[in-house]
Amino acid sequence: MRDNNTQLTIDSPIQGDKMTHKLNMSRRQAAFALGAIAASVAAPSFAQGDLKWPTKSSRIINPFPVGGGPDGLSRLVADKLGRAWGQPVVVENRPGGNGFIAINEFKRGATDGTDMIQLDNVHIAAYPHLFKKLPYDLNKDFEILMPLFRNFFFVCVPVNSPYKTIGDLIADAKAHPGKLNYGSWSVGNPVHLGSALLENQTGTKMEHVIYKETSQLYQGVANGELTFALGSLGTAGPLVRGGKLRFLAVAAPSRIAGFENVPTVSESGGPKDFTAIGWNALAVRPGTPPAVIEKIRTDVRQALTGQDVKDKFAAFGYESFNPTPAEFKAFMASESKRFGDVIKKAEIGRA
Repeated sequence: MRDNNTQLTIDSPIQGDKMTHKLNMSRRQAAFALGAIAASVAAPSFAQGDLKWPTKSSRIINPFPVGGGPDGLSRLVADKLGRAWGQPVVVENRPGGNGFIAINEFKRGATDGTDMIQLDNVHIAAYPHLFKKLPYDLNKDFEILMPLFRNFFFVCVPVNSPYKTIGDLIADAKAHPGKLNYGSWSVGNPVHLGSALLENQTGTKMEHVIYKETSQLYQGVANGELTFALGSLGTAGPLVRGGKLRFLAVAAPSRIAGFENVPTVSESGGPKDFTAIGWNALAVRPGTPPAVIEKIRTDVRQALTGQDVKDKFAAFGYESFNPTPAEFKAFMASESKRFGDVIKKAEIGRA
C-alpha cells in the first residue's frame, strides 16, 4: 500500500493571502501536521508567565450565614482577589442543609477556576464517616487547594461554675455518669465531635444537647443550662468579655496569644495533647488547569497576609495555617482518621 504525496493550502497571517506549498510528505504525515496546527490554535495558553486569567467574574460559594467569621474572611479575600485579578469576585452565601445546598451549587459550576467553594473541616474529614450517603464525592467533586485558617476551641463554662480545672470537670463526670452535659448546634459539627472526643479520651459519659442557634447555645452555658460547650473567640468571646462565661481551658497544643492566662486542656488536668480544632479550606472543581490552581493558591496566600485579615483573625481567634500541598493532604488524612474514630466509638451517625 502506498501513500501519495499531498499538497497543503495554508492561510497566511499576512494580508490574508493564501500560500500553496508542495510538501514532500505522505497523507499520513500531512494529517498529523494539520492536527498539530489545530491543537496549537485551539489550546489556551496556561504558562505561568503569560497566564491571562480570569477573563470574567469569579465567585466564592459559601455554606456559612452572612456575618459570621468564615463569611467575613471570605469577603475580605474576595475583595483582594478582585483587585488583583481586575475582575469581580463575589461571595455567594448558600447556608443550610449541612452545607449541601452550597456544595450542590458548586458542583454545577465552572471547571476553569472561576467557581470556588469554602469548605468546613467537617465536610472533608467528618461527614464521609457520619453519613451513609452524601450528595458529593470528596475525591471526584473537589480539588482542595489550601486551608484558609484554623482555630482551636476553648472550653467555656458559666462564670460561676464550680470547676476550676478540666480535671475537676472530668472527675465530676466520672462520679456522675450522664449527669453533666455539653451543647452544640447540630450532630457532627466540630464542637460536637470535639466534645465527644473529650468523652472518649476520658472514659466519661455526658449528654449532648442541641441548640438551634449558636447565640442560644452560649447563652445556655451562661445561664447554667449546660455544663460546658466548646467555643471560639468569635462565638463565645462576647459573653466572656461581658462577664457571663469563663474560659476554663483551651484545646490547643499551647496557650493562645492574648489569653496566656488560660491553660491548655492538658495543663488543666485533661488528656495529654488533647486538641479540638476547626478549619476551613478553599476548593475548585476537578479539571481546573494546574497553572490556574497555582495562581489561586499564590494570590490567596498573598491576600491572607493583609493587616485587615490579621485583624479579623485576631478578633475570631483564627490562626494562619500554611502547609505545603503535600503536608495539607497528610493533615486532612489524619483529621479524617481522628473524626472517623470518634464517630465510630461514640456511635454517632445518621441514615
